[in-house]
Amino acid sequence: MKIPDIQLNDKSTIPQIGLGLWQVKDNAQFVTGFEGAIKAGYRHFDSAQIYQNEAMLGEGWQASGVKRDELFLTTKIWIDNFGRKQAPKSFEESLGKLQTDYVDLLLIHFPVTILRKKAWLALEEIQAAGGAKSIGVSNYTIRHLEEMKKYAKVMPAVNQVELHVFLQQPELVKYCREHDIVIEAYSPLAHAKAMDNTAIAGIADKHGKTYAQIMLRWCVEQGFVVLPKSVTPSRIKENIDIFDFQLDDEDMQAIATQDQNLRTAWSPVHVP
Repeated sequence: MKIPDIQLNDKSTIPQIGLGLWQVKDNAQFVTGFEGAIKAGYRHFDSAQIYQNEAMLGEGWQASGVKRDELFLTTKIWIDNFGRKQAPKSFEESLGKLQTDYVDLLLIHFPVTILRKKAWLALEEIQAAGGAKSIGVSNYTIRHLEEMKKYAKVMPAVNQVELHVFLQQPELVKYCREHDIVIEAYSPLAHAKAMDNTAIAGIADKHGKTYAQIMLRWCVEQGFVVLPKSVTPSRIKENIDIFDFQLDDEDMQAIATQDQNLRTAWSPVHVP
């Protein structure tokens, strides 16, 4: 199965589905999930300094036999490391754990007031030096992205945010499209907090797909990169099996009315 790539504003490309690695801290669980993902066709893996599994990812990909240039590896600078000197230093430690000399995508994890500017300038330097092919942000609102225009030489290639059929964020989506910033949807299954919606269930029945697959396919059809998280090989395989069908206009219109502004992770909305 060929996973579609999306072109970024820096001319790099990103696979449209990746395995989210948040909360996967048990090594045996990680190995089971990672091996299942490689077998299912995943080549995009989303880690972060705070996830405490960069080293597991490094060991996993080295043991997999997959070449580095066939993989897409993401990590994120944690807020404790946002200083102009601390960010590059912590990034070097991340590279050591990941057993690579570059990452495909490096993100700022959260828009911390005052510190985010210094962190972004450090990311620009890391990218210029070849440490990261692409750089981006996570959990940024329109306000935070607008502010970046005052100091950024390079605008983000990606904004990774919580996004799913029950948190559609239409204004942010429109803004990112207009500014050529690709949205990565984390928690695309809303942490299973709303798995009883009759509209989604009906669309799943119609296509002979699962409820989760409809939620993920909606993200794909919006042009988002989608990052489902699981450590169960059967679920991991199910989550990638979404490229053999399409939602029709009726489905998309029905889903558009299901937005509940349901946040299941941290919210950046009130961060100045």
